[in-house]
This record gives sequence, structure tokens and C-alpha cells, in this order.
Amino acid sequence: MRKLPHLVHPRAVFALALAGLCAALLGCASPAPSLVEPGRGSGDLGLVIERESGSLAVIDTSARQVLGRIAGLGDLSHASVVYARDGARAYVFGRDGALTKVNLLSGQIEARIQQAGNSIGGAISQDGSLVVAQNYQPGGIKVFDARTLKPLADIPAVVDGKASRVVGLADLPGNRFIYSLFDAGQIWIADLSEPTQPLLTKFTNIGKQPYDALVTPDGRYYLAGLFGEDGLAKIDLWATPPKVERILPNYGKGEQPLPVFKMPHLRGWAVAGRHAWLPAIGRHEVLIVDTQTWQEVGRVPVAGQPVFVMARPDGRQVWVNFAVPDYDTVQVIDTQTRQIVKNLKPGKAVLHMEFTPRGHAVWISSRDDHRVSVIDTASFKTLAELPAKSPSGIFFSSRAARMGF
Repeated sequence: MRKLPHLVHPRAVFALALAGLCAALLGCASPAPSLVEPGRGSGDLGLVIERESGSLAVIDTSARQVLGRIAGLGDLSHASVVYARDGARAYVFGRDGALTKVNLLSGQIEARIQQAGNSIGGAISQDGSLVVAQNYQPGGIKVFDARTLKPLADIPAVVDGKASRVVGLADLPGNRFIYSLFDAGQIWIADLSEPTQPLLTKFTNIGKQPYDALVTPDGRYYLAGLFGEDGLAKIDLWATPPKVERILPNYGKGEQPLPVFKMPHLRGWAVAGRHAWLPAIGRHEVLIVDTQTWQEVGRVPVAGQPVFVMARPDGRQVWVNFAVPDYDTVQVIDTQTRQIVKNLKPGKAVLHMEFTPRGHAVWISSRDDHRVSVIDTASFKTLAELPAKSPSGIFFSSRAARMGF
């Protein structure tokens, strides 16, 4: 006997058609599919920049797995990420000047804007309401509503009629942002309490070519490294009024500087307890600086020119990676003995490292081996190796709760 077709009530047919129509309309779009199970938190998620494909790998740091990918983010050859306060949404600053808001739980792009011609990073305000991009081209910073990416302010970095590239952007308490002008040799603070009416404080004559900067974890000090000369510029943000001081002058005096193959990076992760551990420009050394006196108290010879000098969250170890030709190497320094205790070769072209929030493991990207390695920081054993397409930056959602990240 032939089976009769299933009969559908006319009202059901109408309901199905209406649902399809609504799904096609922006205002009636069905909820985006999720990368993770419903109700899951975001505290152990993260993103890995995949330079080659212009995509993001969404990772689970507990399971040590790639959950999925978010594509269509353009040029990510020098991309960085900051997180919304919920840790579930992130803002990606692409080299091509695009700013993209992504949702880690759904794996979707929520908003995207082409805000400049060349951008190298950004920051998010203390209350999470503002996102700020720092730009090379046309220079200056731009301010956006964190929810919608609506532009709120455009602050050019122009000195004596010339535009300057902006580096070292960091958030400060009170919805303020501090940044350095590479070409002009200045540091500016933008008070965005009223985002459409920014108030600027400018510090001049800070030194030649500030290339990057950090804010100490307590938000008190801003340190800008100087590419054009030895030393750093320091601002005590708690002082009334704040003023620029020079520290570590002539730390390479009498030595022939080496060619710089890759610009080092400075961020708050270089502070361990009372000491800051800083890469020496053009040298095979890590400088140790007492943050009470801001005097150099030691140096550690290392394998090559340091790029990232990162303290484990408990401050007991400092991990260092290097520019070419030593960019397959990672060294671990014990901060008590100030000795190198481990040499690692996690892969070709190590570009970035990121510690889990309590420091039990570190994730390391190896661009030319197309993988991310997860290494136990106590035993130095490799816990996992995950495939990734030319990975560079690694950014965990725990950054949402940290100043200067």
C-alpha cells in the first residue's frame, strides 16, 4: 500500500512561510547559532589572530581546544584585541584600519567599521562604554561607542602642522586614555568623560620616537620606551600636576648598538612584584628596574633581541621571545635568581605568548609552523598543540578585568 503524504494544516504552512520571511529580514533575524552550549560562561575563552586568512580562532583554554573560527576581518598582519566587560565580546583592531566587534559565544561579527587607513591597536574605557583606536594613518585617535561602534570623536595628532603616528595607547581610570606620538616626541592624555568634548593634556620634549608604552598594573605610572635614544620617559599619573621624567638614561652608553630587526613591545605584563623587566633596544639583554626608585638594578643576558618580556601572573617567572634570527626560541627567567632556567623551541617564528589567568600554562603562537602550543609553566611540558593559520596574537577574555589590556 502506498504511503499517503503527510498533510500540513494551512495555518502551519502560513506560519512556516512567515518565519522564513522574518529570518530574511534584519529586524526579525533568528538568533545567531552559538559556538558553545547554551548558558556557558566566557571566562575561559580567548581569540587567536590568524594572519594569513584574516580570521580569528575562538579557543577554550580549559579544554585546550579550538571551538571555531570567525572569518572576514581583513588585514590582521598587526592586529590586537580588547575585551568588553562581559568577556564575551571583543574589539579587533586590524592593520587595514578596520575596527570589528565580535561575539565569542556565537562566533559572529556584530559590528564593523572602516575607521582609518592603518591602525595598530586600541583600548577600552574603564566603564566599558568607549572604544578608542590608535592610528598610523592618518594618525591620531578615534573614539567610538562600544555598543554600536558609532563614531563619537576624532582627535588628530598634529604638531607644528605635521601628523604623527600614535603608539602606546592605554586606558586610565576615569575614562581617560594616554598615548604617545612617535613622530612628534610627545605624550597626550585625553579625558573622555564627555566623549564628544575631549579634554587634552600634552607633555612635550619627552625624548625621541616613543615606540610603545605600558601602564603599571596600579595605573600610577606610564612608561614610554624611546627608539631614537637610550632611556625611557616616565609619568607619575598620581602626581599633581603629572610631569615627565627620564629614566635609565644612556643604558647602552659606550656600546655599539645592534640593528633592530623587530620593535620590542612594552605592556603591563612586564611588571613582576617590585620590578619591571624591560627589553633593551638593539641589545641581547633584559633590563631589571626597581619600580620604587626607577633605577636599574640588573640585567639578564638573553639569546637575542627580546620582543615580548612577559611576567607570569605570580611574578616568579619572566618569559622572553625574540626577533630574527632567534625567533624560534623562548627563554624563561627565574625572577628570584635572575637566571635563565629553561630554553624552549616551541616552533618557527614565535610571535606572541599569553598566560592563563593564574599562570599554570602559557599559550605560544608559532606563525611559520601554523600552530599554537600550550606549555605547563611548572614542568615545561607541552600540554597541547593546536592548528592555526599563521597565528600571531593570543588574547584571553580574562583581559577584560585588567587595566592597560
